[in-house]
Amino acid sequence: MANKQRNLDELAAEIETGMTLGIGGWGSRRKPMALVRALLRSDVRDLTIVSYGGPDVGLLVEAGKVCRVITPFVTLDSIALDPLWRAARQAGEVELREIDEGLFYLGLQAAAWRVPFLPARGGLGSAVLDANPEIVTIENPYDAGPYADPADAGARLVAMPALRLDVACIHVNVADRAGNAMILAPDPFFDDLFLGAARRRLVTAERVIEAGTLSEQGPIERATIHRLLTDVVAETPGGAHFTANQPDYPRDEAFQRSYVTAAKDPEAFSAFKDRFLSGDEGDYQRAVDEWRAEA
Repeated sequence: MANKQRNLDELAAEIETGMTLGIGGWGSRRKPMALVRALLRSDVRDLTIVSYGGPDVGLLVEAGKVCRVITPFVTLDSIALDPLWRAARQAGEVELREIDEGLFYLGLQAAAWRVPFLPARGGLGSAVLDANPEIVTIENPYDAGPYADPADAGARLVAMPALRLDVACIHVNVADRAGNAMILAPDPFFDDLFLGAARRRLVTAERVIEAGTLSEQGPIERATIHRLLTDVVAETPGGAHFTANQPDYPRDEAFQRSYVTAAKDPEAFSAFKDRFLSGDEGDYQRAVDEWRAEA
């Protein structure tokens, strides 16, 4: 099996200006934050971000890297709204395509299955279609014939278009050098669909081990990311911080509160960026350790 292990900077270099980037995780849980921080240091811009959004969206939008966000929400979970995202939306600085969680899932599934859309009842009679006039409805094509069901006669369905991604990145607990990966938390969210929906698939992991040894790391049913879904893998210890990556570490609630407090004041957030986001990933981790020692 090919060795797909690279370093974080090589992963970040795969993402180019104008791309559509899918970011795995959910809210403030298991986000590939090391890659987000690498993108903050890069020259990339005009990204379309597709995400069950958290601080990944807030930070990238504030840095001027994003022109469009496709999402059902942007939240920090234990804190309802990311203040950087709130400020950007109130100022009209970024285009939003807001889609409910179910249709968002179907859009990823359609892209992963390489079909142009998937039908759904979700969204009918809601503001989702008003806010997204490009999403159309279709009539049930099986009103007659051997597959017809009288209960569905004349039914109209939402045709959720595929959310095709240029690149997707997820963060996992452990991966091997061939690109197989294991999520040890109970909920894998939809990380496999982000990879399946993308042309290029990037995985960051707390640990990268030799190929063929993944079964020694936990229940094999947790190895939900097959190497065929992975193009490149990088080891990034603490790479989801400050979001949660159970069971390796919980969300750093104290640091998240510090981020939120700083983000509400331009001068304070400038100091936050100077301290935590101006260097490389090693600098970030050391700065966090020093901050903890001061607390």
